[in-house]
Amino acid sequence: MSKIMPMRGFLTSCPGASPLAVRSLGLTFATALVLVPAAPATAATVAAATTAAPATPVTTATVRDRAAVPGSTRSLPLVPLARERVSGAAPEQGLRRAGGARFSLLGVVWDDPDTELRGRVRVRTRSAVTGQWSGWQDVETHNAGHRADPGTAQGSSRRVRGATAPLWVGDSDGVEVRVRAAGPGGGARTGLPSGKRAGGPRASLPQGLRLELVDPGAAPAAGEGGAAGGRPPRNPRFDDPPRTALDTEAALAASAANADITAFGATAIPELDRPATEQELTRLRGPVRGKPYIGPRPRIVTRRGWGADESLRERGFVYTKKTKAAFVHHTATGNAYTCAQAPSVIRGIYRYHVKSMGWRDIGYNFLVDKCGTLYEGRAGGVAKAVLGAHTLGFNGDSMGIAVIGTYGATEPSSAAVTAVARLTAWKLGLYGVDPSGRTYLTSGGGNLYPKGKNVRLNVISGHRDGFATECPGKRLYARLGTVRSSAARYQGR
Repeated sequence: MSKIMPMRGFLTSCPGASPLAVRSLGLTFATALVLVPAAPATAATVAAATTAAPATPVTTATVRDRAAVPGSTRSLPLVPLARERVSGAAPEQGLRRAGGARFSLLGVVWDDPDTELRGRVRVRTRSAVTGQWSGWQDVETHNAGHRADPGTAQGSSRRVRGATAPLWVGDSDGVEVRVRAAGPGGGARTGLPSGKRAGGPRASLPQGLRLELVDPGAAPAAGEGGAAGGRPPRNPRFDDPPRTALDTEAALAASAANADITAFGATAIPELDRPATEQELTRLRGPVRGKPYIGPRPRIVTRRGWGADESLRERGFVYTKKTKAAFVHHTATGNAYTCAQAPSVIRGIYRYHVKSMGWRDIGYNFLVDKCGTLYEGRAGGVAKAVLGAHTLGFNGDSMGIAVIGTYGATEPSSAAVTAVARLTAWKLGLYGVDPSGRTYLTSGGGNLYPKGKNVRLNVISGHRDGFATECPGKRLYARLGTVRSSAARYQGR
């Protein structure tokens, strides 16, 4: 079962972290704890870990928005628009702001996470670089399937809110948003099968609609002074991620969670060739009977590498029994980002998931940009079975991989598809799983399968296979067959 180890003992065994260096950080490690698996956990173990010892909730008392940590979130309530006064018109809310603080990512949230927004959300933004307004863009409203499972500590937290997908809009300082309900009878509804329709025969909108404006923060370019308020650099093609300082318990724990496979404090986990990967497999899992089917370990940018503010997330890590399957997603944040901006996009999604939606951490276990760069998502260790919040009902014994972008009509890049195949070949290989095979997962409850149903799924599945959703977009979903066959080939099958 899982156990809690004192940070002192864990850190002094980490490569690159000497006792003197650790003590020089000036922290009291007697209270620093890291949750690590001592042996394969059971479903009961995970349930106990999430109910008997819940992580400290993120509140204004525990989250420190220090000036040294870039990034910010503004939450603005939406107001009824004039058309609501017209008899029979569908409800509509919105707002317009210009010349305010900068932001690069936005989304709309509401009070009840079990209520779905049935209608249309449209936004336009003003560029902070050119001063020009963009055209109107749609925000993906069908986002209910990206959540923790029902009945878990995270899923039932009072902090969790309903939300649209986040949208990356680039360096902006003005916004206009309009949220319009669907026609009569098409109002708000619950995302879970047991929920009741929130609206009556008249269209309705969820209660407590708010616009979230996220500044992901970025380090200033070389030679520049500090950017006021942590604003992004003026050149929208440039992103030098702020390096997470190893000066807090949370930052130390996040970095230490990967110390079984890389140097403590690393900004990227280096790739390995096949012989080195097989040696690492033996070290991590013990001797393997027969041929070890595992793909060479790919390079993965760590949370420190993309500039995660570890003070935002909840403390501690929660692990599931093993990694039996991978669910592929798209972030639905749009494709108007450069690969150099990908760390900023991830920091924006992270802030949106935690500060705006009320989750304990970013929901995905891994993210992939259009250039094929892999990024560590939820904290806890990339080689470990970290419990994520990505596929409602099937987060246990699985991992979530999100390709950054929107792939309903846009073809994913070959680099991104290859990166997903390489990642799954390695990570599934750590647990002896064939990426071209099928497996059984027990549903935690959702809109496709009732709670407790044993469902046979492809080891590498799309989000839509576990929840009725468009995710990961039909274009990316159509490439999953290639991902499966390529991952099996990387494993040597």
